[in-house]
Amino acid sequence: MEDDGGMPTPPAPAERAALADTALAVALEAGALVGDRPTDLGVAATKSSRTDIVTVMDQRAQELIRARLEEARPGDGFLGEEEGGTSPSATGITWVVDPIDGTVNYLYDIPAYAVSVAAVVGDPTTPGAWQPVVGVVVGPALGEVFRATLDGGAWRRRGAGPWTRLGHSGCTDLGLALVGTGFHYTVPTRLWQARVVADVLAEIRDIRRIGSAALDLCHVADGCLDAYFERGLNPWDLAAGWLVVSEAGGLVGGPVGPGEGPERAAPPQRDLTWASGPGIAAAFTDLLARALTAHPGP
Repeated sequence: MEDDGGMPTPPAPAERAALADTALAVALEAGALVGDRPTDLGVAATKSSRTDIVTVMDQRAQELIRARLEEARPGDGFLGEEEGGTSPSATGITWVVDPIDGTVNYLYDIPAYAVSVAAVVGDPTTPGAWQPVVGVVVGPALGEVFRATLDGGAWRRRGAGPWTRLGHSGCTDLGLALVGTGFHYTVPTRLWQARVVADVLAEIRDIRRIGSAALDLCHVADGCLDAYFERGLNPWDLAAGWLVVSEAGGLVGGPVGPGEGPERAAPPQRDLTWASGPGIAAAFTDLLARALTAHPGP
């Protein structure tokens, strides 16, 4: 079933709640697995370049997540980052999973990495044809868990503390905005991104490059960042964090033309994903559009 705009209809609230419980349990178990980081961890494979890596733990975590989801939700689809990570959906629900978002951080024992698990409706391989309905991001080394359910708000738990509801920073002055970003692993794209960042940096407070898109998005939701943008994200990088930002009252989008405003933005996608609070969204998207126009991508 689809809504009037062609988007598949989200499941009823009771099913969303059940999906959220499943996502949280699976993500926490995978977080415990990857959080017990081997001391002799090494690179198991490379992807787009020799710096774009996979560790043994990426694969183990994905296999664990997939096995648990198949037990709990037979017939659901699966889209994961690592090898063997795709199967079609017979139920209308697809699980979009990044077993370790921030793998280079993980390799170097930098704590900014996360397990990202989202349940979506639609086709997550086609921009504009899908929507997350549940998202969980677990930062094992940071002791943080983020979760969101469509129309149910976004929440964070630190350590053994209580769940607290999230809201964006409320920033209204782009010149005072702290903005997160990331860089691709192929040299032409990284050089282009550096030129864009230079233009953006001239009109904001500062840039942060944390190394995990899932955590960057969650930090827009909790107000630690005022905005975020990146090119080259895949559905597994952004699915859970997208919902966390949206349910925290923030905006998430994709490519947009100069002066068009965030309401005219395309859906988040590989060409561009951005997130911010509503107070700077118009100025931020206009800044991005001008920078992208000045520096056409590779």
